[in-house]
Amino acid sequence: MPLALRFGPYRFFFWSRENNEPPHVHVKRDRLEAKFWLEPVELAQNWGFPRHELNLVSSLEDQRRDQILEKWREHFEQA
Repeated sequence: MPLALRFGPYRFFFWSRENNEPPHVHVKRDRLEAKFWLEPVELAQNWGFPRHELNLVSSLEDQRRDQILEKWREHFEQA
């Protein structure tokens, strides 16, 4: 699972076999995980994050979206 970004306790990563979906990123902290679409940044699924933390993670993604999309393209254009 390629790592796109690490910010504090959050890991932003991709599952390598999900290239048939639009660009998205998974975010994990401890046992919590969420999936966000990247164009535009929007919550796709949530597995345990409280709303206030989803807002923080979404904001981080929005600020780093270009960097995350670049990593997405680098990884999936090679696959």
